[in-house]
Amino acid sequence: MSNPPPLAPPLLAIEDLRVDYGAVRAVHGVSLHVAAGEVVALLGANGAGKSTILRTISGLLRPRAGQVQLDGAPIHRLPPARIVRLGIAHSPEGRRVFGNLTVAENLRLGATSRPDRDKVPADRERMYDLFPILRERMHQVAGTLSGGEQQMLALARALMAAPRLLLLDEPSLGIAPLIVRSIFATLGELKRQGTTMLLVEQNINVALGLADRAYVLRTGEVSLTGSATELRDNYERVAEAYLGARQ
Repeated sequence: MSNPPPLAPPLLAIEDLRVDYGAVRAVHGVSLHVAAGEVVALLGANGAGKSTILRTISGLLRPRAGQVQLDGAPIHRLPPARIVRLGIAHSPEGRRVFGNLTVAENLRLGATSRPDRDKVPADRERMYDLFPILRERMHQVAGTLSGGEQQMLALARALMAAPRLLLLDEPSLGIAPLIVRSIFATLGELKRQGTTMLLVEQNINVALGLADRAYVLRTGEVSLTGSATELRDNYERVAEAYLGARQ
């Protein structure tokens, strides 16, 4: 399957990325790119290196080798706060909302890095339009929300940074199927609005339904890549690349 080079310089480019956890190599020479306005999925089983790549992009981990570039400039040695200010927002696995703060306070914190403070109220209203349940819960403490509501809040909080690139780590994890459909419908609307996303997701069908392209990772390496259409049409090969054995 194909992985053609981008026609224009990519918004995000990762080159020969290698990341260790102590003595364990978690990512082995991964290269990938994301163009502006594109949704790219990272697929793979637990331990494949997907979340490690997102954490490295957002500055939470430092690579042993390789580069992470935004608009052609290296960012992999910058602190996380600087990377957020450059336009990368990370919605982490497990949601990690501020449980002792209200929904409105969580959203306010998501916008703290923005210089355009005058636009924050309008974006907050946009979040409430995208996730109507959050408007109903705006004064509720986040720790009392359901898992699905907390995932919506984590997404909205990341979007409050007005990111050029949104990193999404397992947005369907531990969420009821009906809420997963609602969340991915909202992500589809964000895609139509031009939001650039790098999505880590174990649910292959859901991810390929949203993404333009995907990379399949296995034990820290890219084992397959192609357009979402190509991968959907070759599901058996995707499963083989995903798990390393013919199913």
